[in-house]
This record gives sequence, structure tokens and C-alpha cells, in this order.
Amino acid sequence: MSNGSFPPESGRRGGTLAIVLAALIPACCVAFWLLSSSPGGSKDDDADGGSGSTAPSASSPSATASPASGKPLQGKVVVIDPGHNPHNRDHPSQIARLVDIGTNEKECDTTGTATNSGYAEASFTLDVARRVRTALEARGATVRFTQDGDRPYGPCVDERAEIGNTAHADAVVSVHADGAAAGQRGFHVILPKSVRGGGADTSAITAPSRLLGERLRSRFAKATGSEPAQYIGDGSGLDVRGDLGGLNLSTVPKVFIECGNMRDPQDAAELTDAAWRERAGRGIAQGITDFLNE
Repeated sequence: MSNGSFPPESGRRGGTLAIVLAALIPACCVAFWLLSSSPGGSKDDDADGGSGSTAPSASSPSATASPASGKPLQGKVVVIDPGHNPHNRDHPSQIARLVDIGTNEKECDTTGTATNSGYAEASFTLDVARRVRTALEARGATVRFTQDGDRPYGPCVDERAEIGNTAHADAVVSVHADGAAAGQRGFHVILPKSVRGGGADTSAITAPSRLLGERLRSRFAKATGSEPAQYIGDGSGLDVRGDLGGLNLSTVPKVFIECGNMRDPQDAAELTDAAWRERAGRGIAQGITDFLNE
């Protein structure tokens, strides 16, 4: 059989037919190839995006931020509350006025404590808070402050709570340092007590706030090498309080962290060290990250 396809007829007619077929077959193949590879190919190609080997477009779901992309906190809102304000001492009457904290009334704010050398708690909290913000934003979080040294005083404790509530924050951390007696060392995290009264109702946030506090305790200790305070919270590193307006009035998960005792010389040496504060900021940021990724 000629060409392995058709048996030729006898004589000249068979030879002519074979020649015509030999010419037509390649032409048909070329035409089919052109049609199938043209931009306006089949309808199925348009629907499926081809064979699946094409890279995703910037608007496709696979191109959006995710933990694998290095942005594990994309879409999360975190409020950081730097305790006190460097300018509070210049406004004694304003910060002394009483505000409603739900269960009772308390001062708008205080000046905070300081080391024996004069390093103010308000300066410490701003420095650490800014380091926390840098770390969280690098992970994709939206970070808001209650104050950034840009207010004449305060805000008052009730407003600090409201800032987190209005932001619908996924987590709020208030950064502080303690002013206990010398010889009492270590850090602790303050959790909201279950309270209800006036404008205060923490029943919905006590459980998630405890989880946030536990994550902070673990990561802060690991990052800084600090031990939980032995003079409060039975050495657990956790203390539950119902007298803080910033916690009582919060409707979102919130805790305070007392990073160390400014009145103890050994703790003060750490709190005044920029490298230690950097580790503290990263520890707080990691604790928040762990909580938000639960």
C-alpha cells in the first residue's frame, strides 16, 4: 500500500489521485494548527485560562497577601496604647479630673513613674510602642496609637478604651513599666476582670484577653530573658484587675504589660537600654501575632 493509507487504482488515474492527496493533507494540518493556536481560540480556553500553566494575575486570589507571602497580619487592626504621656506633668489639673470607668470614677491619667536617674515611664512606653508598631506593620497589620507624643496630655483612660473600641481592634495592648519597691523585679501582664456596671461590661472579652496575655507573657519572656514578677500575681506573670478604666471600658481583647520595675536598679538598667527595648518590642509584637493567628 502506497504511503500506508490508500490502495492505488490502476493506471494513470491512481497515480494522479495519490499526488493530489499528498498535497492536500499537509495543507489541512497547517490550517488546523493556525486555527487552534490563534488568540481567539476555543471558548473553553477563555473560561479556564488555558492549560493552567499561566502565572496568576495581580487581581487573582492567589496573588493576594497571605501568611505564606510574609504578611500574616494582613487585614488585622491592632491598637497600641503607650502608657501616660510625656506632657502629662505639664497639665496637672487636666489629668487629675475624674472620669467614669464604669464601676466608679478615677483620675483621667497620671504622670507615670521614672527610674532613679529620671528616665520617665512615658518616654519608655512611647519608645517600645513604636518598635512594636514597626514589627507589626512589617507583618501587614494596621496599627493605631492612642497617642504618639502628639497630644498636650492624656488621653484620659476612658478615651484610651474608646479608641480601641471605635477601631474595632482585633487586639489592644497598653505598654507600661511598674514603679514598685527596689528589689522587686520582673514583668507582668494585667488582664481584665469580669466586671459589669455603668458603662463597663467585660464579660465578652475576659477569655480572649487572657489568651492574648498568655501569648504576650511567653513571647516577652523569650525575647528579653526577663522573668515574671514574683511580687504580684503569685509569680505567674499574670494579674487580674477590675479597677483600670482602660480595661473596664474595652469591648475588644485588651491587656496591659508592665515591662519591668523602673524603681529597681537592675530592671532599670535593662529598661534604659535601647537594645533591650528593641527585644521587648519584638517580643510584644510576636505575642500579638501568635494571638491573632490562633
